[in-house]
Amino acid sequence: MGDVNVNTSKNERILDRLHIISILKGIKESLKKEDAIKLKELSNQTIHCAACNQDSGSTAIGIISYTLSKLIERADYKKIKNWSAFVQRFNSSIDLAIKAATEDNLEAFESHIIRARTAILSASPNLKKYLEEILRKSSINRASKMYEHGISLGQTAKLLGLTQWEISEFTGQSKIEEYKASALSVKQRARMALEFFS
Repeated sequence: MGDVNVNTSKNERILDRLHIISILKGIKESLKKEDAIKLKELSNQTIHCAACNQDSGSTAIGIISYTLSKLIERADYKKIKNWSAFVQRFNSSIDLAIKAATEDNLEAFESHIIRARTAILSASPNLKKYLEEILRKSSINRASKMYEHGISLGQTAKLLGLTQWEISEFTGQSKIEEYKASALSVKQRARMALEFFS
């Protein structure tokens, strides 16, 4: 019975590793293609995985991918002088992270993910403060997604290095915006019904 549990646990780790490798390859490809939608989708997949495993590596990948999606979506990447040099530097860190994940070297893997995150911050000295702010907002956004997956506020804050207040403030704003959007659609439906019956 013990062997079955050990094998199941080992198989789950292998599947998680393969999933992370697939995500990292997707991030590299999407960054080259400047595909913000795919980067956001990959971030959501990673955050789901991070919520299940509660590991810092997956969490960091989710934040990085979401940050890149925002830079591309808002065309902020065009403000970065040597964007192609940044992509090359970033992707070389991702290649090393993939290699470390393939070899099941968690310490090296996390080190290369941190290096990839640092590459974003050092992409443009003129935009450093702005890039820091995007990363911070991305962390808060991803934290709210983890919280929606059922991870406690305290655990989510700890995993992402945020305060519980930052996360709860963001999730509160999101709920208000969702309510306003649904209220608007209710008003629209009511107006349509009145028009139909007049």
